[in-house]
Amino acid sequence: MNGIFYGVSVGPGDPELLTLKAVRIIRTCDVIAVPRSSENGEQVALEIARAAVPELSQKEIVPLDMPMTHDAAVLEKARAQAVETIINYLKQGSSVAFLTIGDVSIYSTYGYLHGRVIGRGYTAKMVAGVPSFCAAAARLGESLTEPKLPVHLIPAAYGGVAESLDLPGTKVLMKSGKTLKQTIDALRACGRTDVRIVQRCGLPGERVFYNLDEWDNPGEYLSIVIVKDG
Repeated sequence: MNGIFYGVSVGPGDPELLTLKAVRIIRTCDVIAVPRSSENGEQVALEIARAAVPELSQKEIVPLDMPMTHDAAVLEKARAQAVETIINYLKQGSSVAFLTIGDVSIYSTYGYLHGRVIGRGYTAKMVAGVPSFCAAAARLGESLTEPKLPVHLIPAAYGGVAESLDLPGTKVLMKSGKTLKQTIDALRACGRTDVRIVQRCGLPGERVFYNLDEWDNPGEYLSIVIVKDG
C-alpha cells in the first residue's frame, strides 16, 4: 500500500500554535520533509515542529531544495525533483509530512507539490494551521476586520503595493522578502505611516513596530505588514 503525502501547517512560529491534528500527523508519519532555501538553508518549519514534537528528531528528515527566486525554470526543476523524492517514499509505503510555516493553503510551497503528487495517482492531504497574519494581529492585540470591511492579502514582493492601498478595509502585505524596504518606501510615498509590522512572529528575534516612525530598516524575510482603514 502506498503512503500518504501530507502538507502540515506548523503555524507562524510559536510551537504552541500547532494544532492537535498537526502534532498527530507529524508523530505518525515515517518521513518528515522540510523546504530548504538554497540561499541560507534555514529550516524554520522544522525548528518550530521540533519544539512541539520532540520525538521528531528520531524520524527521517528529508530536506527539499526550494530556491527563493522568481526564475520559472529554476523553480520548475526544484519542484519536479521534490515530487520525485516524495513519490519514491510513497511507493515504499512510507507516509510523508511536508512541514510549512503558517497555513498550508496561503502562499505555501506545498501548494506546488500537492496537485502534482495527486496527478501521479497518489493521495495527498492538507492539514490546516494558524496563518501568520492572524498570529500577527493577535500579537498586536488588534482585530483585522470590522463589520462590512474586507481583508485583502497582497503578495508585496510582486509589486502593486501603492495600488492595493485604494482597496477598502484591511491590507495585509505578505511575502515582502528582499523587497521589504521597497514596500516600506511605497507606503511612505503614499503617506501611509500608520501601519503595523510584525517580524518573526512567535520566533526568537521577534520585533513589533506600531508605525513606520519606529521602523529602523531591519531586513527580515518573515515580516507581516498590516495597513488598516478607519
